[in-house]
Parts: sequence; C-alpha cells; structure tokens
Amino acid sequence: MIFGFGKGVEEEEEEELELVTFQGALNGKQADLKANARLMEVGLVPAKELVSDALLRRAEMVRLEPKGKAAIVRLFIDGVAYPGGRIRKQEAHAVTQLLKLLSGLDTKQRKTRQKGGLKAEFSETPYELIIESEPTSEGVERLIVRARNLKLNINTPDDLGFSGEMQSKLRDMTKQRSGVVLACGPSRSGTTTTRFALGRSVDAYQFGIYTICDMENRELPYTTEFELRPDDDLTATMERIVRMDADVVFAEPIRDAETAKVIFSAQKKITIISEFLARDVTHGLLQLLKWVGDPQVVVGGLRVIVSQKMMRLLCKNCKQAFRPNPKLLKKVGLSPQTKVLYRPGKPDPEDPEDEPCYKCGGLGYYGRVAMYEMLEMTDGMREVVLQGADPAAIKVQMHKEEMQILQSEGLRLVADGKTSLEELQRAFKKP
Repeated sequence: MIFGFGKGVEEEEEEELELVTFQGALNGKQADLKANARLMEVGLVPAKELVSDALLRRAEMVRLEPKGKAAIVRLFIDGVAYPGGRIRKQEAHAVTQLLKLLSGLDTKQRKTRQKGGLKAEFSETPYELIIESEPTSEGVERLIVRARNLKLNINTPDDLGFSGEMQSKLRDMTKQRSGVVLACGPSRSGTTTTRFALGRSVDAYQFGIYTICDMENRELPYTTEFELRPDDDLTATMERIVRMDADVVFAEPIRDAETAKVIFSAQKKITIISEFLARDVTHGLLQLLKWVGDPQVVVGGLRVIVSQKMMRLLCKNCKQAFRPNPKLLKKVGLSPQTKVLYRPGKPDPEDPEDEPCYKCGGLGYYGRVAMYEMLEMTDGMREVVLQGADPAAIKVQMHKEEMQILQSEGLRLVADGKTSLEELQRAFKKP
C-alpha cells in the first residue's frame, strides 16, 4: 500500500513508487536481521512505503499517531501539517518496531521515549532519518520520523540568510572570551540550526572552540570535542574547559534553572553558545531572568539572544504577481512605493486543462526561509531590564535601538517577493 493524502485504510494507488533504501544506523549498531526475520517480513515494505511517500512529497517530518483501530499519518511539509492517510494499528506497530530496529534502538523497550537515526537514500539523494518513539495510552508507540536532505547542506550563516551586519555583530560578541550567546524559539522552529549557525559565526582560526554536546551528526569546522567524564557534572566540566584556556564552548540546550545558573556563573572566563525553548527573544529573556533569579547576573553575562520564525517560500514556478491596494500597504506597514506583491499560484477553475503546479504539487509554496530577530544586551537594554523587565518596554527598547526584529524582517521578505502576506500572517498566528 502506498500512503497518500486522505487515503483510507484499504485504498491503494495504482502507480508504482520507487522505494527508499535504508543503509544502517547512525550509531553504527548492526541490526540482527536473522533474529528479527518475522518483523522484517511484515514491517519492511510498509516502512519503506511510508518513508518513500513522505520524501516524495518533500515532508521533513512524519508522525504516526495511534487512534483506535488505526494509526493516523500526518505529513509536515515546509512546517505545515497535511493528512497522510491511515494504516492498521498492527501495521503501524510493525513499522515502528522495524524502524527502531534499523536505527539501533531497543525494540523490547516500549514504555520510554527513544531516539535514534539511520542513513537512507531516495531518488539518488542521501538522507538522515531521525527516528523517535514515544509511549502512548493506546498501547502502541507514537512514531516520529524527521528527514534531513544531505544534499541541501544548509549550515552556515550565509546559507541561513544572516545579514552581513548580523554576522559582524555576532563575530564581535563571540570574540570577547566571556558572555552567553543564545538561540531560542518554539519546538521544531529551527532553533538548533540557528545555534549551529551561531557556532559557525566564531572565527575558528583565531579562537579555540570546544563542544560538550550531542552534535546530532552535524559539523562545526575546526572545533574540538571535549572529553567528558561520567562522574563530572556541568560545573566540573566547565571548570576543566576553562583550565584548558578554551575561548568558546558549544553547549547542550538549557532546559532548567540549574543549568542556566551554571552557564551564567561560568561565562566570566569563556564564551558559551547554547539554546533554549522560548516563544521569542522577549519571552526568552524573561525565562532567563526567572531561571537565574538575579537580573544583575543576566545583564552582566548575556550578550545576545537570536530567535527565528520559519516561513514558506512562494513557489517560483507558479507564484502570481498582483498590484497591491495602497490601503493594504499602509495597513501592513509596507512602503507606499511597493508596486507589486506575490501570492500562491492556483489553477484557473474555469480552465479544465489548467493543472496544479508540478513543482510544488499545487501547494503554492516550495521550501522555507527563516526571519531572525536579535535582542542585544546594550547599556540601554540593561537599564530596561534592571528597572523591571517589562515585556512592552523591552520591545520598545529594541525598536528604539533599531535591533533586528521579526516583523520588519517578515515584511522585507514579502516586499522582495519571497513570500506572501497570507504566509506572514500564518507565521505570526499564535499557536
């Protein structure tokens, strides 16, 4: 069975689909295929079909969610969820167990969350598939598959669209051999990719960079993996790194107050790059203040928080130009000199031969772009924070000092014809 949008449990598509090939676990663990022959027999083809259908549709994530006697397939394409059909509960269980096996995970452990990955190839394109399983009340695990196209290789600040001014500021902030540089954002918003780009903003030829975190099979050029000791906590690890005369440490995400306090206590002798979950830079700053508990420590150690929002790019093949109404330009804050904007292309309903775009599949969008904002801990911002850290006052100060903000970046992308006003509105809609 090939999985398609809105397909029922028993429905099949007639055309044959080239199937993905699985090429081994990322952790190097060899799967015992002989001992799991029955699982391979019932789960391999459905697992290949599920992943192949997702990659064919450009999905960066697949979620297989148990619901009653079936499991619901959800495909996430350019960050937006689409229905991907249903499969039987037993088949979903086989797919989950098979992908766990090939990813080097424990197929017998079904009551705790597990995460692994495997190499794959589809249509002559190499991928890394991150496999996550989570227990549910349904008795069958939830499966999440995240796909990374290795040909895209979007890693550097230039790849991600960091402006020249933004890169220059980040280089200055990371060469002081002290201070905390952070990326923040909601879950699955690209925060980890931003953190790695922050790491690449450091002049690796001039400064010694050490990593003490899971690199998730990504690379930071000219960095050294620090040897961790099983009995050392984060405080002890930081003390050892400082003694080695390191300039920058690339750290694990900050998830709690204890970690935040250690990070800010160590920043006086080394620059620390990390990430954490927060809606945006303003909420991120408030979260740090709550965790650390001392505003003086935060404003004294924080250099910058960078946050991002992802927006879909209009499909270059089918996007449609239109002349905007002057009232609309004024309402959204675009220049009255803007002569043309773009929207997603759609087939002409009166032309039966006008088919959906072959490139984007009729979605109107193809790929994504990030817009960034930077909260810099300037003298003016320190004063605002120490006076009470009112969220509105923080935003006013960012505008006053002309710091890079999401709204202006989003409007720039609309004016440049890269995305639409509708997509900008969707990106800023509260979850």
